[in-house]
Amino acid sequence: MTTPHLDPAIKTSAEVWLRGPYDDETIRSVKQLFDTEQHTELTDSFYKDLEFGTGGLRGIMGVGTNRMNKYTIGRATQGLANYLLKTYPGKQVKVAISYDSRNNSQAFARLVANVFSANGIKVYLFAELRPTPHLSFAVRHLECQAGVMLTASHNPKEYNGYKAYWNDGGQLVPPHDKNVIKEVYAIQDPDKIHFGPVEENITLLGKELDDAYLDAVSKLVIRPEVVARQHDLKIVFSPIHGTGITLVPPTLARWGFTNVHVVEEQATPDGNFPTVVYPNPEEEDAMSLAVKTGQRIDADVIFATDPDADRVGAAAKNASGEYQLLNGNQIGSLLVDYVLSSKKEQGDLRPDDYVVKTIVTTSLIADIANRYGVTYYDTLTGFKYIGELITGKNGNGRFLVGGEESYGYLVGELVRDKDAVVSAVFIAEMTAYYKDQGKTLFDALIDLYVQHGYYKEKLISLTKQGKAGAEEIKAMMERLRSNPPQTLGGIDVAEIKDYATSESYNLKTGKRAVINLPKSDVLQFITVDGDVISARPSGTEPKIKFYCSVKQPLADRADFERVSRELEDRVDRIMKDIA
Repeated sequence: MTTPHLDPAIKTSAEVWLRGPYDDETIRSVKQLFDTEQHTELTDSFYKDLEFGTGGLRGIMGVGTNRMNKYTIGRATQGLANYLLKTYPGKQVKVAISYDSRNNSQAFARLVANVFSANGIKVYLFAELRPTPHLSFAVRHLECQAGVMLTASHNPKEYNGYKAYWNDGGQLVPPHDKNVIKEVYAIQDPDKIHFGPVEENITLLGKELDDAYLDAVSKLVIRPEVVARQHDLKIVFSPIHGTGITLVPPTLARWGFTNVHVVEEQATPDGNFPTVVYPNPEEEDAMSLAVKTGQRIDADVIFATDPDADRVGAAAKNASGEYQLLNGNQIGSLLVDYVLSSKKEQGDLRPDDYVVKTIVTTSLIADIANRYGVTYYDTLTGFKYIGELITGKNGNGRFLVGGEESYGYLVGELVRDKDAVVSAVFIAEMTAYYKDQGKTLFDALIDLYVQHGYYKEKLISLTKQGKAGAEEIKAMMERLRSNPPQTLGGIDVAEIKDYATSESYNLKTGKRAVINLPKSDVLQFITVDGDVISARPSGTEPKIKFYCSVKQPLADRADFERVSRELEDRVDRIMKDIA
């Protein structure tokens, strides 16, 4: 879609960037957009300011208030610095900074370090790219008041991002996120951003922090005797050109795995992600080279991490001996069952143990937790809410494992964000445990379905770019609220949950109930058969996401393919009605 005319307000906003104090390169870039009448690009670049969403600041790189660049990043950092100095008056504030393999991530990280240092803040800057969970660990380990990770996670190569962390190692949550944004908005003049570095305030982090993290992670192993027996487990790993290469292989080695095959074509960090369209382990295309490597060596397990190594995807052999990608709900369910069953077998399950998932993540996890008598909690979508819950309990209970359907998991309490390094090594340990029993991960998954019922989930993401796309997504949610579906896939809707109003409404009884979670732009429709369909605009991407979860008993392993087809048909009918 092109924009033939430029809105006067957007034109005024863009023209501000045609003069000082913006640097010459920025001014030339904006001038070129005007000279070539790129009105759509000008509109998308200047129609709003980047905001903190569920994953922080994220956007396409380029000039403009709605782009990732020197000034938007500098403004965000100055705003965060101002808030930190107000929150900790008279105290030496410390901040840790890391970055991934994306284009400009290293330069942006140095820019962030410069601004913090110029404000008298002590900066711990990773000397080389490192994963997001390592940044979360560093904040806690170094007792920092905040942290910043420069990454756009699994977004396309045009994107970069800025994840802000608080003193617990978790991403910013209320009230801090809103308070920081207020400080950011208060900065209307780039001259108020202190770009000049104070070098004595910047300390580079290297091997010593890697060793501290690796030492801590190595203590999480649950079944070292199994790893010892299966040390030569055939493992294929791909970092998909990202930071996973720095810590996943060393972590596997620390645990004792000796037969790890890194996908050579994707081993080198590269922000252009030359072998994939989307550097996302959720995508079959992104996993294809790893699967090919697995086929060549007859691997026991295959996994890949996204660019900042907080998400991990996996594949295992199915009943036909073919490698099948496991979705995020399946991997999360396997991890929860493995940790809880192992703890129970070892006599190490405590009454105060708990697991956490998000509201759009499979209820199979809840079933597994109930089976072992372990408390489970639901949070809003976004791992920051899982981290917030763990921190909020303040040691009142032991967090064992948790995650979300979007391939993010955490085992243990070392960090307050999803950790693909820890998750990957646990997937390896889990595979070794089942191989000891003559099973694959896929076999173990079917066992779960026989025990608890076959859960089938599907996600549809619709991408809507720019200002027009944002308005279209808003209109879609408004239509669903004003005219909610009464049936989905031919099945009556029994209940509607609107997290924006914190209210649940039963269509059959008329009963209303309060949802005890923070407000969020999410709608859920529950059918009379217990199917759960969710609609949620993404907080980090220009997308609206539709989630569907259906369930049916699986009496026998032999019925797996038939039941799978029946559930797939049910999901497709439902999704046609809502997406």
